[in-house]
Amino acid sequence: QVHLVDSGGGLVQSGGSLRLSCAASGRTFRTYAVAWFRQEPGKEREWVAAISWSGATQYYADSAKGRFTISRDNSKNAADLQMNNLKPEDTGVYYCAVGSGSSKLEDYVSWGQGTLVTVSS
Repeated sequence: QVHLVDSGGGLVQSGGSLRLSCAASGRTFRTYAVAWFRQEPGKEREWVAAISWSGATQYYADSAKGRFTISRDNSKNAADLQMNNLKPEDTGVYYCAVGSGSSKLEDYVSWGQGTLVTVSS
C-alpha cells in the first residue's frame, strides 16, 4: 500500500506559479503511474495530469497543457506538479494519486489528502 501526502498549495495571484509536491511511502510507488486531480466545491474531481511509472511519458488535460509540468523522482518516492501562469479557474483542492495513469477516478488505488490552491483575479 502507498501512503501519499500532498503539499504546496496556497494563495496566488493570476499569472503566478505554484509547485505542488506529493510525498509517498511504500516500496510500490515506483510501479504506479502518478496523477494529479483537481476538485472545485460542489463539482466532481477532475484529472489534470499524469506521469508514467518510469517518468518517461506525461499526459495533460487540455486546460493544463503548456502551463503545468508533472514530474517524479522514484529515488525519493516523490512527484511534483509545477503550475505556471495560473488562472482563477485553476482554483480547487489538488490531489495526487497513484494508479493506472488514466483520467478515471476508479483506476487509482491511493490518494493524498489534498492541498488547496486559490488563484485570485
